Amino acid sequence: MTNPSAPLAGRREWTAFVVLLLPLLLVSMDVSVLFYAVPVISEDLGVTSTQQLWIFDVYAFALAGLLITMGSLGDRIGRRKLLMAGAVAFGAASVAAAYARDAETLIAARAVLGVGGATLMPSTMALVRNMFRDDKQRSKAVGIWSGAMAGGIALGSVVGGVLLEHFWWGSVFLINVPAMVLLLVLTPVLVPEFKDPRPGPFDLLSVPLSMGAVLPVIYGLKQIAADGFSLPMALCVAAGLAVGWLFVRRQRTRRDAMISRELFRHRAFGLGVTVNTLASVGMMGSAYFTTQYLQSVLGKSPLDAALWGLLPSLAVAAVAPLATTAAQKADKALVIAAGFLMGAAGYGLLALSDTDSLALTLAAAALISCGIVSVMAPASDMTLATAPPEKAGSAAAVLETGQEFGNALGMAVFGSVGTAVYRRDVTDALPADLPQGTLEAVRETLGGAVGVAARLPGRTGGAVLGAAREAFTHGMVVASVGGAVLLVLAALLSVTALRRAGDTSTAAAPEPAPASL
Repeated sequence: MTNPSAPLAGRREWTAFVVLLLPLLLVSMDVSVLFYAVPVISEDLGVTSTQQLWIFDVYAFALAGLLITMGSLGDRIGRRKLLMAGAVAFGAASVAAAYARDAETLIAARAVLGVGGATLMPSTMALVRNMFRDDKQRSKAVGIWSGAMAGGIALGSVVGGVLLEHFWWGSVFLINVPAMVLLLVLTPVLVPEFKDPRPGPFDLLSVPLSMGAVLPVIYGLKQIAADGFSLPMALCVAAGLAVGWLFVRRQRTRRDAMISRELFRHRAFGLGVTVNTLASVGMMGSAYFTTQYLQSVLGKSPLDAALWGLLPSLAVAAVAPLATTAAQKADKALVIAAGFLMGAAGYGLLALSDTDSLALTLAAAALISCGIVSVMAPASDMTLATAPPEKAGSAAAVLETGQEFGNALGMAVFGSVGTAVYRRDVTDALPADLPQGTLEAVRETLGGAVGVAARLPGRTGGAVLGAAREAFTHGMVVASVGGAVLLVLAALLSVTALRRAGDTSTAAAPEPAPASL
């Protein structure tokens, strides 16, 4: 229901919103901007394989581990103030990364980039909640926000590839600096300050507990996705869940909890976070396969693969605002369920792929992405709408942390299924006289198989490459069937659980006035 007493946002708020999209785009782009730069960086800095992994992963780990802390901190000190501090950190770390002269410096700079990203993400979403008090306007803004975030991840790899065609590898970091300077100049002028008027003391012990809950789970799931199931990684995930139980127990018993119990008074808040997390699982499951399929099965160059992969994102940018508009006019539960079913149909289409299905794969990826963003946009809006305005930073942080969990879980589950099928099929199909060391490299990954095939004589190399591509595609098909089933079940959950939750309109708590202008 629209709140008729809520003031409408004007030109100033919408201009401020455009400014807030800058950090969102850059933080999401930084997830993928290194895809093509790492080989050049490795050669220039003499990076080891372990250091290369940390250059990739430390950004995501710092981002995921600190989201809850930074969301709570923004509620206390002011979201605009935290946003500007994050912009300074992000800009400075970008310069340090661009001019790094060794792997250790680059890893440290990427970690600070993650810290900066953890301040920027919940701050921007919380400010959207505060600036747009009218339900329809807020829904539209959240839809654009969701589309920009999804588009930024896809755009990052393309921007990185284009920059590397013309400049040195540090340019993929330096593109952040002008945007951060612009943000620092315009934010004090356009964006009002909001914070909790009665925040209570900051719970310092919850900071390591929240990180101890999030990081081991995400790290363990990522390693399981990359290397298959192992007892140490299973124990790592279990340890994170155990710390998570301690964290939740502390939040439930303390008056100054980092995550306020007020957030969960409206049942739709927890359901919105759950639905958004399930959507993230579905999105990452698709991305895990389609990026490799375009490059290693169809044989596209990295930049060509990124450009083809950008096509589905164009549809996403248009669908996200439409989904939130539809959720204002129709039952949110039905809109979200329809999004899940659209994603399930996309997975069904992907299950029809063979080793030469470019158009089919792109159509399936577009359908999955549009379906998932049709879930995430209204679910994000519903989560923010049901949270008290003074807790918007914490609400955004919980929502985005769930998203990070969903990404890691989707990669682990879908990746493990696809890897298991790939290894079984490729082992059965490989030539019997293949050297043992070569066999292990081929069985490990599709990328490894492509590298091995390039070094083998013509007919043998062709046989290895053909077997690997067939095996990977079969793994993608099997995982896609599982993805379709998962999203159909998620659609049923949305219809039943969200309807039981009742009214998902904005909570009755009064909107706080800006702390300062």
